[in-house]
Amino acid sequence: MISNSVVIDTNLVFSALIPKASQIRDILFESNMNFYSPNILIAEIYKHKDKLLKSSKLTESEFYLYFNGIIEKIKFIPTDFIGLESRQKAYDLCHDVDIKDTPFVALSIDFAIPLWTGDKKLKDGLRLKGFNDFYNQ
Repeated sequence: MISNSVVIDTNLVFSALIPKASQIRDILFESNMNFYSPNILIAEIYKHKDKLLKSSKLTESEFYLYFNGIIEKIKFIPTDFIGLESRQKAYDLCHDVDIKDTPFVALSIDFAIPLWTGDKKLKDGLRLKGFNDFYNQ
């Protein structure tokens, strides 16, 4: 277990980017916590960049300024570095809830640290299966 650490998922980074003022972004920038994420998070942000720009009402330069600041606060872990057993447990937990969240849950299991997500459907689905290691700020 890595103390004072959490796995942060994509929807929280979206939430940190969308409003001009964001409590999540403030936590990312100002806390002394260690944030971890599978490296697929970066691809997800770029995949949805146009939608995020439109929703956030940020200029492109503001968007990249915040995005760069956020990714500098996160330690990215290649999914291949996550243990196979953790990946299998996460798949078993996520496959019928939201399979795209499997790498985040796997990293949480592998590092034995809480998952920080705002995805209620994911939380509810995982809780039904006995996974309760969530970070609540």
